[in-house]
Amino acid sequence: MRSLSFRSFVILTGIAASLTLTGCSQQHIEAAVTADPKGSTIQLNYWTPFSGGDNLFMTEMVDQFNQEHEDIQVIQMNSRLDDYYSRLRTAILSGNAPDVAIIHASSLPQFVQNGYIEDLSGPAKEAGLDWNVYNKAGMKAVSFQGKPYAVPMDTHMLVMYYNKTFLEQAGVLDENGKPVLEAGEAGFTHFLKQIKQAVPSDVAPLAQPSTRIDSVWLWWSLYNQIQGGGKFYREDGTQTVLNNPAALKALNYVDSLYKNKLIPPNIPDAFKLFNEGKAAVLITGVWATGALEKNEQLSFGVVPLPTIYDKPAAWADSHTLAIPSQHDMPQEKREAAMIFMKWLAEHGAKWAEAGHIPSISAVMDTEAFQSLDYRSDYAAAANSVAFWPKHTKQHSFIEDIIRQFEKMIYDQQSPEQALQATEKQINQELSK
Repeated sequence: MRSLSFRSFVILTGIAASLTLTGCSQQHIEAAVTADPKGSTIQLNYWTPFSGGDNLFMTEMVDQFNQEHEDIQVIQMNSRLDDYYSRLRTAILSGNAPDVAIIHASSLPQFVQNGYIEDLSGPAKEAGLDWNVYNKAGMKAVSFQGKPYAVPMDTHMLVMYYNKTFLEQAGVLDENGKPVLEAGEAGFTHFLKQIKQAVPSDVAPLAQPSTRIDSVWLWWSLYNQIQGGGKFYREDGTQTVLNNPAALKALNYVDSLYKNKLIPPNIPDAFKLFNEGKAAVLITGVWATGALEKNEQLSFGVVPLPTIYDKPAAWADSHTLAIPSQHDMPQEKREAAMIFMKWLAEHGAKWAEAGHIPSISAVMDTEAFQSLDYRSDYAAAANSVAFWPKHTKQHSFIEDIIRQFEKMIYDQQSPEQALQATEKQINQELSK
């Protein structure tokens, strides 16, 4: 590998960034990184599904890697998330797969079951990659039948952002600039009601959109906070068990926040509302940090999602790095891919600038990470996260949940009916 030599150079083109954050799920940006190979360097094609700020940070990392490695050149192609996975599957099946691809941990089951990505046990050993340096939640997410199929790059989970000015007006901000709230449903509700009474009428106590997945993330987090909660399937995986007392308890509470107008109705973009100073509290993913801190007019803080029930838990996912299956992939290219993936994870402090928590615990002890504001305020929450269960149809089932929860939010059905309808629909799909 190192006998090859050439200073790689990457020309960045066509980056269109729009920071209307819903994390990785934005659908309004498509960017590409192209290169002009001029030597015998190993060229890696790298596919990503990032939006806005995430993509800008990633292209900087790719550029840095290329500058530091004379014998490897990475060409990044970024796409919209809404069609990214269908494009990736098509590329793999047609024999035109990239050499490295970002795959969310929640999407790995389908790729593993269909043989779309490689088992990394052997390549990792040859590259000197030590799986023990990665956090346990990340390794659990990328491992199937005891074998690792991807390198975890981060953890991104729900956290609570708050406007310090509004919380101070409401008398719920302590001398250290942290929220003051009591435990339990009653404590969090009282916290929001105090805010509602103190802030202008056009300011949302808590910003959450009326549609999309956000309410599902919040419900899944609270459901996992309940002792004995968090179950999605029977142990044999043949049926879902979502229609249960713990799941209903969490959903009743989420519904109460909407019904009591602590979450105002018809919010299309909760991040935008908070960023413009029209919301006191925002519960969303850590990816919002990098964008919010650019707003010099906004005095905000961020803490882990409050523990309302028995134990801390918050919905989470992970960006992972995988090698799509290619029957004719040269060994030296596979080795180069492992070097690149290992390097990205080891340079997680740069990726943390987007708000994500590095997958390698030691990275959080570095000066580069410690010098970042806000991240240390929620980094420990990565140890108590709730990933979606591993199922090849999980994304389809989540869409079912979203549709039923939206009906609940718009008073078309009760929480009980929402869970009943969700369980019925998912079990019908599982029986096929």
